Amino acid sequence: MNVDIGAVETANQAFYTAIEDADLDRMTEVWAEDTEAGKVSCVHPGWPLLSGRAEVLRSWALIMANTPYIQFVLTDVSTTVIGDVAILTCAENILTAGDAGDASFAAGKVVATNTFVRTGGGWRLWMHHGSPVLQGEDDDEGEEEATA
Repeated sequence: MNVDIGAVETANQAFYTAIEDADLDRMTEVWAEDTEAGKVSCVHPGWPLLSGRAEVLRSWALIMANTPYIQFVLTDVSTTVIGDVAILTCAENILTAGDAGDASFAAGKVVATNTFVRTGGGWRLWMHHGSPVLQGEDDDEGEEEATA
């Protein structure tokens, strides 16, 4: 495996581990700094575009404070490195707990694009964009019909 690809995938895993552990300090380390050339950005599923490090980190603080449990299983990971920019796409298979005190769990799937930039401190997240994958009970049948 290419050294850069391995380093980007390690940085990507640190991002998801920070979410799972509700570790805002670690999340702060994962994200790049805003620059004169531009600001970091984030699109959570169903949210408007968030622009700027402070706004992005505030959104993660809110999510972490209101999510009692979350686990990510990443599949379909694809990483491309071009110079000092890396783009990683993946499917986030998410298991999350219901409301506090509720013993229920919910599962969902999000397709994500995470763009990283190389900095003096290593690869840092520049942009996260998550898009929900709508699923229904008859998804498998629909896929079979579409390919038939």
